[in-house]
Amino acid sequence: MNIDLSILNLVLEASLVVQVVILILLISSVISWMFIFAKGLELKLVLLFTKKFEKKFFGDDSLMELYKKLSADRYKPKGLEKIFLRGYKEFSMMRQQGDVAASVLIDSAQRAMRIELTKELDELDKSLPFLATVGSTSPYIGLFGTVWGIMNAFQALVHVQQATLTQVAPGIAEALIATAVGLFAAIPSVIAYNRFSTRVDRIASRHEIFIDEFVNRLHRLAHK
Repeated sequence: MNIDLSILNLVLEASLVVQVVILILLISSVISWMFIFAKGLELKLVLLFTKKFEKKFFGDDSLMELYKKLSADRYKPKGLEKIFLRGYKEFSMMRQQGDVAASVLIDSAQRAMRIELTKELDELDKSLPFLATVGSTSPYIGLFGTVWGIMNAFQALVHVQQATLTQVAPGIAEALIATAVGLFAAIPSVIAYNRFSTRVDRIASRHEIFIDEFVNRLHRLAHK
């Protein structure tokens, strides 16, 4: 008796519950890979723009000239540029109010930059919770499909007087596919989540350092 144990045939012959589990895991895997490619490109561009702006910031241009360039109507600021614009705008507005202490100017600008930094980091964190969820739950969803499939395989042997490996193997094999698909969905998601979280932390640290550097320059500007 020849039994077709190909993966496609096992999936097609599996119970409805196991098929639904496999479908959910495959959809989750596809969406995860879409997020992985998109987030990888996004973080790469953020680092590129950050390095580019840092060169401008530490260049020969004054803060006012840099602010005017970034405030141009046709220019759309990104990442670190938004933090700079928010901080310098707040500093300038407070300074125009008249006799304001330097410490108040600096604190106001720093708070404004912290708020913008939080917004930027929230934007970078998007899709990471989904990857974490897929990475942590997929093995259990696959295990559920496996347990259900094995239960069905043994229930089919209730009325059989003598069970053989040939009778049990297809049911167990189709059940184990659910676990395999669960791991297939989970492993890339976990790796991507850890890698992207580390990159976001590095970007956050870089932005924090920039804010400190900017505050130092504003401090010198406020005491002129």
